Amino acid sequence: MEDNNLEEIQNKSEETLSEIKEVAEKIAENTPDTVATDSKIAAEVIEAAPTETVVTTQPEVAVAEAKKSKEAVVFVKKIEEDENTDYKPELIEIELGDDQHAATAHDDFEWDKGAKDELNYTPEEYKEQLKEYEERLNFINENEIVTGKVSYVNEQAGVALLDLNYKSDGMVPLSDFRSKDVALGTEVEVYIEAREDAKGQLVISRRKAKLLRTWESIVRSLEEGTTIEGIIVNKTKGGLIVDVGGLETFLPGSQIDIKPVTDYDSYVGKKMEFKVVKVNEAIKNAVVSHKALIESDLEEQRQKIIADLEKGQVLEGTVKNITDFGAFLDLGGVDGLLYITDISWGRITHPKEVLKINDKINVVVLDFDDNKKRISLGLKQLQPHPWDVLSAEIGEGTTVKGKIVNIEDYGAFLEIQPGVEGLIHVSEVSWSSQMVNAKDHFKIGEIHEAKVVTVDRDDRKMSLSLKQLTNDPWSEINEKFPVGSRHKGVVKNLTPYGVFIELNEGIGGMIHISDLSWTKRYSHPSEYVKKGQDIDVTIEEIDQNSRKLSLGHKQLEENPWDTFETVFPVGSYHEATVLRVDDRGAIVQLPYGLEAFAPKKHMKKEDNSFAATEEILYVKVLEFNRDDKRILVSHSRYLEDQRREGEETVKEEKRKEKAEVRQTIKKTNTSIERETLGDLDVFSTLKKQLKDDEK
Repeated sequence: MEDNNLEEIQNKSEETLSEIKEVAEKIAENTPDTVATDSKIAAEVIEAAPTETVVTTQPEVAVAEAKKSKEAVVFVKKIEEDENTDYKPELIEIELGDDQHAATAHDDFEWDKGAKDELNYTPEEYKEQLKEYEERLNFINENEIVTGKVSYVNEQAGVALLDLNYKSDGMVPLSDFRSKDVALGTEVEVYIEAREDAKGQLVISRRKAKLLRTWESIVRSLEEGTTIEGIIVNKTKGGLIVDVGGLETFLPGSQIDIKPVTDYDSYVGKKMEFKVVKVNEAIKNAVVSHKALIESDLEEQRQKIIADLEKGQVLEGTVKNITDFGAFLDLGGVDGLLYITDISWGRITHPKEVLKINDKINVVVLDFDDNKKRISLGLKQLQPHPWDVLSAEIGEGTTVKGKIVNIEDYGAFLEIQPGVEGLIHVSEVSWSSQMVNAKDHFKIGEIHEAKVVTVDRDDRKMSLSLKQLTNDPWSEINEKFPVGSRHKGVVKNLTPYGVFIELNEGIGGMIHISDLSWTKRYSHPSEYVKKGQDIDVTIEEIDQNSRKLSLGHKQLEENPWDTFETVFPVGSYHEATVLRVDDRGAIVQLPYGLEAFAPKKHMKKEDNSFAATEEILYVKVLEFNRDDKRILVSHSRYLEDQRREGEETVKEEKRKEKAEVRQTIKKTNTSIERETLGDLDVFSTLKKQLKDDEK
C-alpha cells in the first residue's frame, strides 16, 4: 500500500518533480556544503518517510506528504521567484537507509512499557552519561565575558548564531558587528546578560562586551600611563565628549590644548590621542586630556633643549603671549622672556608694535638661571648696534631729522634712526631766556629738525639744538627793541611777582606786578591779565648779557600822581568805597579809581562797629606819598573832625544869640521909662538869665 501511494504521487507530479530536481541540483552545485540545519523538521521527515526521496518547494507540504507516503524527502525552501534577488535558497537534504519498508514509530512502539523504562540506563550509567555531557559543555556565569564562534548567519533576519559550547546557542544582532559580512567560524566576545530568559533562551550582548573591554583598556591606560584614541563627537558644557571605542568620556576645555581654546566646534569630528587622567568605577565614567599628551611631548623637548642651552645660542621661538613689559616665547617646550628693551634698538612703547601672537622669530639666549627655568632672550642683539653703523656724515653742525620718543623735565630725546637718539635740552629750544617746559613744548611722535651740537660715538651720546637753526635775535636787540619803544606782546606765563611777555621769537621780557597800573594794587597778575592775552608794553630796560628785558604797561600813560597830590592833599575829606577788609585794615577806593589804605583802628564807625565791604563812607587823608604811590586815610578822624566842628558851630550860634539879646536890652533901656515894680521884676529876671548864660 505504501508503494501504491508513492507511485501515485510520483505519477501525478512527474513533470513537477523533474523541474524541482533540476532546481535542487543547481542549488546543490552552488552550495555544495549545505547541510541540514533544522533538526526538528528533519526528525519529523525521517520519522514520516524512511524509504525514498521526494523533492518539493514547500517544506510544510513535504512534511505532510512524507507523513502520508512515509518516504524520505529532499525539499527546497524557495522564498521568491524573482530572478533579480540576491537570495540563495537553502537546500536541506535528508537521507535514510536502503530499507524501503522500514517500520513506523507507531509500529515499533512498545505499548506495554511505561515512561520509566524509556531510557535503558542504570542510575550509575545515567550519572556517568550526564557527567560526560556536562564536561563537554562550558559553564558560564551571568555578567561575564565569554568567547564564541559564529555558527550561522541570517542576513535577512539580521542576526548571527554563536556557538558558546553551551547547552544553547546565543543570538547576536549583526548591527553589533563593524561589518555585516561576518564569516562563519569567527571568534567573538560576548557579554552574558542572562543564562535563560522567560523563553529559556540565552541572552548575550556583543555591544556590552565591547564597552566593558573598552572600559578595561581605559583603566589600564590610566594605570600604565599609555595613550588612547578617540573621536570628538560633540561639545558640552565646559568641554567636549570623546567617543573611545563606543564609550563616552569627558574632555574638559582646559585640557584640549596648552593654549586657551574658545572655539570648541572646530574640534568636533576630529580623531585625536588622549591620556586618561581620571576614572570613576561606580558610574563607568572617565576624564581624558589631550593637553597632558602635548605637555608630555613638550617636556621631552624641554629637557633636550635645556641640556644644550648656552648663552649666545640662537633659537627659533613662537610668540605665545604679549605683555606691557615684553613677550613670552615658546622655544619648543621651554618658555623664554623677551623684554621690551631687548626687542628693538629703537624705543617702542609696547611690544605689539613689533610682535604678534604666533609669530615665529629667531632670538638669542642672553642669560638663564641655574635651574634654566628663567631664560632671558634678545631680538635686537641679532643685529649690529645702530651707533656702530652710524653714518660718518652725521657730525657737529649738521642738521638731522627725527621724531620725539621720550620727554623728561630737562629736555626731549629725538630719534634720528632706530637706536640713535639725541637730547634737545630745554635751554636749546628757544633763544628766549625764559625756561621752556619740555612736556608742554614737545609731544611724543612729533617730527622735528635739529642741529647737531656734539657727538660722542664712544659713549653713544648726541646733543641737539632747535634754536641754533635760526639766527640769534638778541644780536639785533638794541636796533629792533630800543628802550622807550612801544610793542605788542603775548602773555606767556604768570607768576606772583609779574607777567612774562613774548615780543618775538626768542625775545621776551617781564612786567613787574607794580608796573601794571598807576592806581591799583594787585595781589596777583591774574587779576589784570590772562595767559595768551595780547598786551601793549614799553621797553624799560635791556640786559643783553643776561638776555632780559624789563617791560612796563602803566608807562603807556602819564603818571597821574603829580595831579593826585593836588586833588588829595593831607587833611582833605573824600567819599570812599570799601573794597577789601582784612585783619590789618581795609582797602578803599577814592574818586578817579585811586586806592588808599585805612588801618583797622581808623575804620571804626560812630556806633563802634567796623566798616564792611562795599560800604560807602567819608574818609580823611592822613598821608600822601607820591614816590611810593601810597595814600593813608581814616574814617575815625573824619568823624572826630565833624564832631569838633559841630561843637564849635553851636558855641558860635550861642554867642551870636547873646549878643543879639544884649543889643535888644540896651535899646529897650534907652527907649522906655521905668515902669511899675512888676515890670522891674521882669527885667530883673531877664538880667539874671543873662548872667547865667555868661557863666
